[in-house]
This record gives sequence, structure tokens and C-alpha cells, in this order.
Amino acid sequence: MTKSQKERISNIILFVVLTLGAILILFPIAWMICTALKSAPEIAMYPPKLLPEKPMFENFIIAWQKAPFTKYTINTLIIVFFTIIGNVFVNSFVSYGFAKVDFAGKNILFTCILATMMIPGFITLVPTYVIFSKLHWVNTYLPLIVPAFFGNAFHIFMMRQFYMTIPIELTEAARIDGAGHFYIWGKLMMPLVKPVMATIALIAFKGAWSDFQGPLLYLSDRNMYTLQLGLQVFKGQGFTEWNYLMAVSFLSMIPILILFFCFQNYFIEGMNVGGAVK
Repeated sequence: MTKSQKERISNIILFVVLTLGAILILFPIAWMICTALKSAPEIAMYPPKLLPEKPMFENFIIAWQKAPFTKYTINTLIIVFFTIIGNVFVNSFVSYGFAKVDFAGKNILFTCILATMMIPGFITLVPTYVIFSKLHWVNTYLPLIVPAFFGNAFHIFMMRQFYMTIPIELTEAARIDGAGHFYIWGKLMMPLVKPVMATIALIAFKGAWSDFQGPLLYLSDRNMYTLQLGLQVFKGQGFTEWNYLMAVSFLSMIPILILFFCFQNYFIEGMNVGGAVK
């Protein structure tokens, strides 16, 4: 077998594997869209059918009017905005310190921060709820926003790795000219780390936009519900309006898809460079 034949076979195998992977990823989305376009009797049919006999596009309008989803979307955007601000700026500044500033115990402290990534999130649910309850933050957005301003181990790691790729001579020259760390971070470093900042912003947006557990735990006032929490309106005792639930679920996916396609180049570059160990 010649080299060209081997390459051809490997390309065919790669194409088949990638095609199967794409089908596995896209099929649930296709099922969700088709379910959103069905009537209730069609959904209850057995065996189930993928395509609706008569697409009911009005399901999207009816579903959106079933609850104040516009208000829920605004509530979600408020949380998302402050979550992105906290994640981008706090993690950027902390990671700059680990990458470009020498101080005693830096490596030990960085290792301790990375070690927190091994702690399962559900272990901290009860302690954090008790703390926020004593602070009288329950039924406010503060428990969903404030943690973003205390750093994220994975984001700090990503940005620190990106900072490590920037020549130290740049910061040393600025220090010789009398620039302080705040100036170097804000004026010199921030413009250079746009790809990883965009990556962190996308991850933070996706996490805050899709969060269900946090709002379920801390919010009880229906006027403060987020979009994901508002989806509960379609679930009753022993019955779920699957067509309306899938309709709003699909609409809630659109902002994430748009942002990813608009900033995918930044995202890929940020993941490649930010995840590289120097």
C-alpha cells in the first residue's frame, strides 16, 4: 500500500468519525426543534416521529407568552453582565500577578488555587448557602454575581499561561520608564490578551446564561426568575408541555450560538494559547 493510499484511507476514516460525531451532537438539537413544532397529540404518538406532520411555528409565540419570559431574559442579562465583568477583570489582574510579579510563595499559592479545581462543586453548596443566608442575600442576585469577583481557578490558569507567552522585556521596559503594575496591566497587557479575555467572557456568559441550579437555590420571587428557571412553567404535576418547553429552550440557545460563531476565532486562539503550559 502506497503512502497516498494510506493517507486516503486515514482521511476517509477521519471523515466518517467526524461525521458521526457531528450527528451525535446535532441530533438532540434537531429533535428539540422538531418537538417545538409539533402539537401535543403528535408528541404523545408512539412510536414517535422526528418530523411534524404540520409545523406549528406559532408554538414559539404561544410559549413565549405563557410566562413573562422577556422579563426573565432581562433578569438573566443583568446577572450575565456582572458575571462577565467580574470574571474578565478580576481573573486578568490576578493572573497578571502570578505571571509577571515576583513575590514570596507565588508558586505555592498558585498550586493551592489550582487545587480548588479538584473540589466538587456540590460540596460547597450548603456552606455557601449558609453564608449568603446569614448575609441576607437570599432572594437577591448577589449570590449569583459576587462569586465572579473572587476569581476562578480555571480562568486564572488560562490567563496566566497566556501572560507567560508575553516577553518579560516588555514589562521590564515599562518598569524602567516608571510605570506601575496597574498601568502595565491596564495599558500594556490587556490589549495583548484579547483572545483569552474573549474566551473567558464566552465561558462566563454560557455559564451564567445556562445556570439553573444557582437561581433555583437562591431565588424564590417569580419576578426575579431567570430564563432557565422560568422554563419550569411548562412542567406540571404529571404533565409537561414539551412543545412549548422545547420552543423556549431553543430560543434560549440562540444568543450562545450567535456569540460563539461571532467570536470563535478568539475562542480557539484563547483555548490553544491559554491552555498551553510554558
